[in-house]
Amino acid sequence: MTAPTLVDYDEVVERFDPTLGLEVHVELSTNTKMFCGCPTEFGAEPNTQVCPTCLGMPGSLPVVNRSAVEAAIRIGLALNCSIAPWGRFARKNYFYPDMPKNFQTSQYDEPIAVDGYLDVELDDGTVVRVEIERAHMEEDTGKSLHVGGATGRIHGAEYSLLDYNRAGVPLIEIVTKMIPDTGARAPEVARAYVTQLRDLIKSLGVSDVRMDQGSMRCDVNLSLSPKGSGVLGTRTETKNVNSLRSVERAVRYEMTRQAAVLLDGGEIVQETRHFEEQSGTTRAGRRKETSEDYRYFPEPDLVPIAPSEEWVEELRGTLPELPWERRRRISAEWGLTPEELRDLVNAGALDLIEATVAAGAPAGEARSWWVAYLTQQANTAGVALEELPITPEQVARVIELISSGELNNKLARQVVDGVLAGEGEPDEVVEKRGLKVVSDDGALIAAVDEALAAQPDVVEKIRSGKVQAAGAIVGAVMKATRGQADAKRVRELIIERCS
Repeated sequence: MTAPTLVDYDEVVERFDPTLGLEVHVELSTNTKMFCGCPTEFGAEPNTQVCPTCLGMPGSLPVVNRSAVEAAIRIGLALNCSIAPWGRFARKNYFYPDMPKNFQTSQYDEPIAVDGYLDVELDDGTVVRVEIERAHMEEDTGKSLHVGGATGRIHGAEYSLLDYNRAGVPLIEIVTKMIPDTGARAPEVARAYVTQLRDLIKSLGVSDVRMDQGSMRCDVNLSLSPKGSGVLGTRTETKNVNSLRSVERAVRYEMTRQAAVLLDGGEIVQETRHFEEQSGTTRAGRRKETSEDYRYFPEPDLVPIAPSEEWVEELRGTLPELPWERRRRISAEWGLTPEELRDLVNAGALDLIEATVAAGAPAGEARSWWVAYLTQQANTAGVALEELPITPEQVARVIELISSGELNNKLARQVVDGVLAGEGEPDEVVEKRGLKVVSDDGALIAAVDEALAAQPDVVEKIRSGKVQAAGAIVGAVMKATRGQADAKRVRELIIERCS
C-alpha cells in the first residue's frame, strides 16, 4: 500500500485554519455495570461477568446505577456544566457484533450535563478555554479480538472472538464544542486538554483513567478550512486514540493528510479513521453516520433522571481541590519553579511525593527519593512510578530512619531494594538484612585503628593539619564495615586518634 502524500506542517498552518472537536469516553470505576449487577473488574476471564440484562436477553430489564449517576453529576460540576433537572436515556441503534442488544443505551437530546468549559494551560502559560457541549451517560460495548491478518482488525482476519465482560460498563462521554483559532498549536491544545481532563477526573476518584487499558479513550474530530475563510470544512473522526502522545500525533497527521488532499483538488470524506500507533498515521474506517442514521428514540424501560437541586448541591460539596489549584499551592509551599513542577507532574511523581510528605517526610527528601532512586528503579523494571511495590508511607519511614541516624543513604537504598523485592516493611528489611548503622564507639575504634595502621602516610598528613585527608580513612572504614559505619562519628574518631 502506497503511503499517502503529506504536506509540510508549516505549510499547512500557513494555508489552512484547523478546527478541533474532541470526544472523550471515560469508564467509571463503579463496582457494577450501568444497568445490571454484574461486576466490572478489569482483566477477568472472558464472558464471566455477564447476565441476561447486559447480554440483551428477551425479557430482561435494566435498572440505573445510582453511583454512575452521581459520578456523572460530579464530572459535570467539575467541568462548570449546568446539571439538567430532568433527562432521559435513549436507544442508539446500530449493529456491531460486540454489542449484544444491537443498540446502545445512551443519552441523546437530554444529557445529564451541558454548557461547561475547561481552561487549559499550555506549557508556556497560555490559557485556552475549551467549551464543553455536553457530558452524557451511556454504556460501553463488548470487546472484539480479530485473529489472523496483518492489522489486528476485522479486514483480513481469519475469525473473531467476542468478550462481553465490558458490555454495559458505565461510560461518560464528554464532548467539546468546536475549538477554533488554535492554528499551529492545535496538536498541543488537544494533548493539553486531554491531559488536564484526565487529571481532573482522576482527582474526582470516579475512574482510574488508564488509557492503556481503555478506561479513557479519545475521538479526535478535525477539519481544515482555507486560511481566513471562516467556512467550516468537512471533518474526520479518528476513533479510540489511547494515549496522550497519540492524541497530539493524530491531530498533526490529520492536518498534514487533509491539507494534501485539498491542495491536490480532492475532497475530504466525512468518515471515521483509525490511528496506527506504530506509524503515527491514520487510515480510513467507515463513512460517518449522522444522528438520523442511529434512529434514536427514548428508552422505554428506564424512567427519566431528575436530580433534585439539593442532591446536586450535596454532590458539589464533595468536589476535591482541583488539580491545577493543588499544584499552585504545592509549588508555593515547596518553593518549586514552574519547570520543576512540570517535571514532577510529567514523571508521575507529584501525588507520591505529596503523600510521602503527608506521612511525615520533609518535602526535599521525599522529592529526592521519588525523582532520583525510585524513578531509576521504575525505569529498570519498565513500569510506571506509581506501580512500584512501595508506598509513600514506606518511603517516609526510610527517610525517618536516615534522619534518626539508624541508616545512612547507602543502607537506605538497600532497605528500599528489600521493600521492592517483597521482603516486608522497612523495619523488617533492616532487621532481616542487618542493615543498621554501627555507631558504637567500641566497634568503630577498632575499625578506625586498623585503617590508620594501614595508611601511616595519611595519618602524618592529618597530624600536619591536612584534615581533608581523613576522607581516605573514612572510606576504608566504610568499606570494612560494609557501609554500616556512622560516617560522621568515624570522622570524629579519626581526628581524635590522630591528635
